[in-house]
Amino acid sequence: MIRTVVLDIGETLTRDDRYWAAWADWLDVPRHTLSALVGAVVVDGRDNADALRLVRPGIDVPAEYAAREAAGRGERLDETDLYEDVRPALAAVRAAGARVVIAGNQSPKAGAMLRALDLPADVVAVSGDWGVSKPQPAFFTRVSEAAGAAPKETLYVGDHPANDVFPARAAGLRTAHLRRGPWGYWWADDPAVRAAADYSIDSLHDLVSIVTA
Repeated sequence: MIRTVVLDIGETLTRDDRYWAAWADWLDVPRHTLSALVGAVVVDGRDNADALRLVRPGIDVPAEYAAREAAGRGERLDETDLYEDVRPALAAVRAAGARVVIAGNQSPKAGAMLRALDLPADVVAVSGDWGVSKPQPAFFTRVSEAAGAAPKETLYVGDHPANDVFPARAAGLRTAHLRRGPWGYWWADDPAVRAAADYSIDSLHDLVSIVTA
C-alpha cells in the first residue's frame, strides 16, 4: 500500500522550457542550440549542466546564476510552468488518502516560488534548503523523513533515472518512472530503468490508480 507519494519537480511538475530559454538568452546563443545540446547530454547520460559547459567551456555555473539574479534575469516560476495534470492529479492523490510530498533539486528561490503556487501538497522541499541534492543517499534520507511513511509505503516519482529511479530504489523506496521531458522519453524503455521502476507511467493521473490499488 502506498501511503505517501513524493514527486520530483523539473520535468515532473514543471516544464523546463523557461529555465533553458533563460540560460540561452543569458549566454547569447540561440535557444534551439542550447536545447539541442541538452538533448545531447541526455543521450550521453551526462549532467544537464554539461550543456552549459559545451556552450561556454570553463563556465562557473553558480557564479553565472548569481550574476543573472543580480541583473534581474534570474529564475522565474509561475502557474504557466506547471504541466496540466499537476493540480488535478495531486488533488486526486490526496483525496484518495495519500500524503503528497514535493522534493527535487532546486534552489531556495525556486522552492519559495513553488510554495507560493499553493499546490495540493503536504510538504514542498528542495535541495537548496536541505543542503543535499540528488542522487546523494542523504537526499533520500530527507525524503523518507518528510514522507512520514515506511520506505515500502513511499512512492518516488520522477523522470530522471540517475537522479530519481535508481537512487530512490537504492534507498528502499518504491519508484515510478514518468515518461515526460527529455530524460523521461529517452530512458523510458531502457531495460535497466524498467527493471528498477515499480511503475512506468505516462501521466500523473496514473498515480491515482496506484495509491488506490
